[in-house]
Amino acid sequence: MCTGRIDLSFIIRAFSKGADGVIVGGCWPGECHYVTEGNYDALANVHIMKKLLERIGLDPERLRIAWIAASEGSRFAEIMSEFSAKARALGPLGQAEKLEPEAMKLKLAAVDRLVPYLKLVERERLRPPERTEEGINLFYGSAEANRLFDQLVEGELVFAQILLLLGQSPLSTGQISEKLGLSSSAVAKQMKSFLSRGLVRYDQERGSYALARMEA
Repeated sequence: MCTGRIDLSFIIRAFSKGADGVIVGGCWPGECHYVTEGNYDALANVHIMKKLLERIGLDPERLRIAWIAASEGSRFAEIMSEFSAKARALGPLGQAEKLEPEAMKLKLAAVDRLVPYLKLVERERLRPPERTEEGINLFYGSAEANRLFDQLVEGELVFAQILLLLGQSPLSTGQISEKLGLSSSAVAKQMKSFLSRGLVRYDQERGSYALARMEA
């Protein structure tokens, strides 16, 4: 299978099911078996996923992409041994990062929920100007790419996490703030936006928010 077929959701699913590390192996740049040069798409996806892992509190080194030709059996074995050792050194997913299991599960679910949006953002705003290995690496490593990523994705990530939390049970601003590690003012701003859009309702008696579709 071409690495261009490796969707962001595949990587998220692997981590959600408990993988301590994920490695994507593909053809060397310029040697695509399918002529589509899908390995460049995979490289871009890995960069995006690394940024997401970092922003939800997971070590981005848990994800790697490597170029390995079909004839390079010894290289494959070497890279896999090296990456396995790296994953063991990093420790169990979330534990080394001091993330509670439920918090990590919520964050990964929020990232998964954003996949369609991320694809749109990548296509329209985060597309490298050069479709080469060097061009992709330079673009995603730039301050401008980080600024754009934060501008376009950070708020949506918080948005998704809050909606997932409220899907579990009604919560107050303070409870949401505590669970997500956000300031009360930042949460209050989000809730005001949610109310105006009809996404949530506020229970005055309980002092809590719930999804608009949920019953009291």
